[in-house]
Amino acid sequence: MSCDSKKVDISECHLLGRNCFNKGDMEVPVPTPGFPIHWKEFVCGGGSAFCNILISYPLNKLIFRQMMHGVETTFALNQLQKEGLAYLYRGMLPPLMQRSLSMSLMFGIYDECLRPLLNHKVNPYVAKTIAGVAAGCFEATLMPFERIQTLLIHPKYHKQFKNTAHAAGYILRHYGVKEFYRGLIPILLRNGPSNAMFFIIRDEVRDRLPRQERLIYQSMQNFIAGASIGAFLSTLFYPLNVIKIAMQCELGGPHRTISYEFKYILSKRGSKFSNFYHGALLNISRAFLSWGIINASYEICRKLLYA
Repeated sequence: MSCDSKKVDISECHLLGRNCFNKGDMEVPVPTPGFPIHWKEFVCGGGSAFCNILISYPLNKLIFRQMMHGVETTFALNQLQKEGLAYLYRGMLPPLMQRSLSMSLMFGIYDECLRPLLNHKVNPYVAKTIAGVAAGCFEATLMPFERIQTLLIHPKYHKQFKNTAHAAGYILRHYGVKEFYRGLIPILLRNGPSNAMFFIIRDEVRDRLPRQERLIYQSMQNFIAGASIGAFLSTLFYPLNVIKIAMQCELGGPHRTISYEFKYILSKRGSKFSNFYHGALLNISRAFLSWGIINASYEICRKLLYA
C-alpha cells in the first residue's frame, strides 16, 4: 500500500472517531467489524443525554418560563417558588425520554451517514453537513415528547393534565396525531443546521486542542469544548426556540406559519427583535452546562464501549 493511501485511511479513521493506537509517532487505525461498532454511537449519545437531563432540568424550566412570557429571571424564579417543589420536576419524563432518544439518533445517525459518504471520497465538510442535517431530521420524529413537555410545563394546563400519559391520550383522542407535530418547521430549521455546525466545529476544535493523557483532563477539555460550542449554537438559534414554544403552547386551532408567529411575537414584544432574547443569558448558562455534560459524558461512554 502506498504512503498516500495510508494517509487517507488515517484521516478517515480520525473523522469517523474510530479507535487508534500509537505506533511510534503515527496513528494506526485498529480494524473493527462493520456492524458491531454502529450501535455504540447510539448508546453513547443516549447515555450522555440521560446524564444531562437529570442535572439541568430545573434550569431548563426556568428558561422556558422566560421564553413563554418574556419576563425577567427574578419574576420567572418567583413563579417556580410559588408553585413549589412538587411542580419543579413536573414534565421531566418527556424530555428525559426525548433527549435520550434524540441524542442517540443525533450521534448514531450522524455516524451511520458519515461513514459511507467518506468511503465514497466526499469532501469531509460536505459529508459532515449532510450527515448532520440528516441526523437533525431524524431527531424531529421525536418532537411529540417536546410537544407534551411544553403543555405540562405551562401553568395553564397544570390542572388539565395529570402526567405524560394523560396528556398524550387526551391529545390523541381530541386532536389527532397532527397535534403532536405542532411547531415542526422551526424544529427542522433548528435541528439540521445546528447539528451540522456542532459536528464540524467540534472536530475543528478537537484537532487544535492538545492531547491529554489523563481522563480527568480529557473530560475537562471535552466539557469546555462542548459547552462553548453548545452555548454559541443555542444562542444563535434561540429565536427559533421562542417561536417553537409559542406555537406549542396552543392546544387545538389552526397551525400558524412560522412567519405569522414571528410577526405576532414581535408585535407583542414592542416590535424589537432584541426582545426575542429574553432568557438568553440563562439559556447560555443552561446550554453551557448541558452541552458540556453531553460532550464530556459522550467521550467517557466512547472510551468505555470502545475499550
